[in-house]
Amino acid sequence: MSVSVGELACDACLRRSWLIARLAAHIELVWSARRGSAALLALDDAALVDALAGDRRGTIVGEYDRFDPAAARRRYAASDVVALCRCDPRYPAPLDDLPDAPAVLYVRGDLARFERAVADDCVAIVGARRASPYGLEQARGLGRGLAAAGLTVVSGMALGVDSAAHVGALEAEGVTIAVLACGPERPYPASKRQLHARIAAAGAVVAELPPGTPPRRWCFPARNRIIAALAQVLVVVEAGERSGSLITAGQAADLGREIAAVPGLVTAPLAAGTNALIADGAQLVRGPGDVLELLFGSAAAALDCGRSEERLGGLEPDLRALLERVGAGCDTVAALTVSEASVDATLAGLAQLELHGLVRRSAGGRYVATA
Repeated sequence: MSVSVGELACDACLRRSWLIARLAAHIELVWSARRGSAALLALDDAALVDALAGDRRGTIVGEYDRFDPAAARRRYAASDVVALCRCDPRYPAPLDDLPDAPAVLYVRGDLARFERAVADDCVAIVGARRASPYGLEQARGLGRGLAAAGLTVVSGMALGVDSAAHVGALEAEGVTIAVLACGPERPYPASKRQLHARIAAAGAVVAELPPGTPPRRWCFPARNRIIAALAQVLVVVEAGERSGSLITAGQAADLGREIAAVPGLVTAPLAAGTNALIADGAQLVRGPGDVLELLFGSAAAALDCGRSEERLGGLEPDLRALLERVGAGCDTVAALTVSEASVDATLAGLAQLELHGLVRRSAGGRYVATA
């Protein structure tokens, strides 16, 4: 049986959520001027209005006093969104670790499934928007492997690594949660409309901002703290030296979460951030097994290695050798071909590896090994 919004969120929490959305433009100005303004969201309602409203204070206070929770519930229900507030025991317990935890979490998707998902072990996968084929494949493979192992994959549905992680989890028919920086009913970016629908159907799309709220710059670092809080482990896949993913990793570390990263070429700018995290003590991740070991110990990693070997079972030696060359970075037919006479054999071998799901063609016709 579906649960209506009115059965969940209390009046005070809905009013608080409305106030954050109403002051979004004011927060944008302060957030832009003051890096690290997360403490702003920890202020109570009166202090928040005093700090931000300026000469609009009288108008905003009047609107605050006239706020109609019942009307808000009807609007959210019409958007197929459930509002879950901090007063409800079903509110995700990990978010209580945040000093500025959202008063309301708006959920698009089955509420019971969302409750089960956040009660289980969650792994966040974040990284570069303009990711390389290697980064996209690593994120997709991690999402697929971790979801197949029964973990919930959390990310932000952004272009690049985030979306690839969600896609991998969906390929494994697992559960994935997307945390948005706008209202949960709004696919953002718009190009991910189909992915948004698939995540809502198989997992959940959530946000702290009510339906109808557009994204603003401050909303992205704000939503990242939710991603960090929901996860037991946060994995960074490709990040430059000043990547926002490193800020998310810092938020996760402050909350006592485990930090992990996928290594990259030391000469690649997109690997500068992840390699630095590893140098500073983050867990090095070569695949799902390393994350499973971090969570559950070596037995879980051994099981994952066994599954990986099972995927390769039955491959002829020449196909294994070809797969190893792809994994080593030879990504074109020319680079993979031993001699001019063996071009046809290389193409046939790559076709077989694609059928087995072990390699994939990326942009420009280059080949990458699936994780």
